[in-house]
Amino acid sequence: MKFPTSHKTQLMDISEQVKEAVITSGVKEGICVVFTPHTTGSVFLFENADPNLRRDLLAALSKTIPGDEHYTHVGDNAAAHLKSSRMGASVSIPVHEGRPMFGKWQGVFFGEFDGPRQEREVVIKVIAG
Repeated sequence: MKFPTSHKTQLMDISEQVKEAVITSGVKEGICVVFTPHTTGSVFLFENADPNLRRDLLAALSKTIPGDEHYTHVGDNAAAHLKSSRMGASVSIPVHEGRPMFGKWQGVFFGEFDGPRQEREVVIKVIAG
């Protein structure tokens, strides 16, 4: 799936798109892999009930990996690369009875760390097993 982002850093809950991909795949038992091919974006599992926690995560990442730090990377997006590598590029979710097995408060998120971008991509593959 492809989509735009609207902020320099943001977290987008893509759980519904993942659920839909699992349902439409017809796979009843297996695994769902969610992957992004970007080095300044990320895919990860995170708590999805409280939007304030998303802001807390972005703030914590900015404290840990500040954007105004001097990095040796040529370009101005070293912090975005570092944040992305910390958060990861993919997740694997078990599929049981035709549905992804999320925890009660768990969702799949795309993390934008170098936006806004006209087009970001997430690949969702559902594998029977």
